Parts: sequence; C-alpha cells; structure tokens
Amino acid sequence: MSKTLIAYFSASGVTARAAREMAAAIGADLYEIRPAQPYTSADLNWMDKGSRSTLEMNDPACRPAIAAPVEDMGQYDTVFVGFPVWWYVEPRIVDTFLESCDFSGKMLIPFATSGGSGISGAERSMRALCPKADWKPGKLVNSGAAAWAKSVLGK
Repeated sequence: MSKTLIAYFSASGVTARAAREMAAAIGADLYEIRPAQPYTSADLNWMDKGSRSTLEMNDPACRPAIAAPVEDMGQYDTVFVGFPVWWYVEPRIVDTFLESCDFSGKMLIPFATSGGSGISGAERSMRALCPKADWKPGKLVNSGAAAWAKSVLGK
C-alpha cells in the first residue's frame, strides 16, 4: 500500500489550510517545513529590500535551516510539496527540504498558493533540484485543494 505525505511551508497560514484540507481528503500524513528561525512579520516584508525573505530570495544558493526533518521519508511513495509562491518560485526553505531527502523514484507533486503568480517557475526550479523524482504537474490551489488532490491520486 502506498503512503502519501503532504509536506508544506506556510508563512501566513494560507498554504497550511490547503495542506490540511488535502490531507483530510486523501488520508495523507502532514509535515510542516518549519524554519529553524521562525519568520517575523518584518522578515516577510517583501517590499523591504533588506528583509530576510528578500535577501534569501535574491540568493539562489541560500538554504534556510529547517527546524526538524521528516521522520522516515522512506515510507512515502508520493509527496505533495506545498508553498506560497515567492518571487515567481518556491521559497528557499522548500529548496532546503528538497535537497535534504532522497526523492529518487518517488512521485512528487507541487502545489502552491499565490495572489497572482503562477507555479511554472517553481516547477522548473524544483525539477532541477530533484531530477530523479517522478514529477507530476503542479497546481495553484487557492481553492479546491481537496478535490484536486483526490483527482491527482484517482480517488
């Protein structure tokens, strides 16, 4: 029997709500990609060129530390990876997560929340980080997250 994980990073709670909705609908485990150093409101002020989020996103090599790793990633065959779109791609902490696990042969499915940006830039970036994963097309899930997750898994 295959096991599914929904791993997500959420700065404001929007992506967390979508992840919880999806997990309940498909019976998946949840893992929050939490930063070792939590983000403050000032850190997330994208209009401030000196804010933490802006500095991280301006440095493609930046990999913010994660508070705790996933327990036993080997048990999962399918991993949904959720995040808010920042600067047209996934936040750097999602890159930390992707590079911290071996996703070879696992099905990875990105999902994102966004006020206006698409997910295509993030999909390209994430595929480059984990080329041995079996990537499926992602989706913006500002609404209808549960129904989409079910359709992806054929439930």
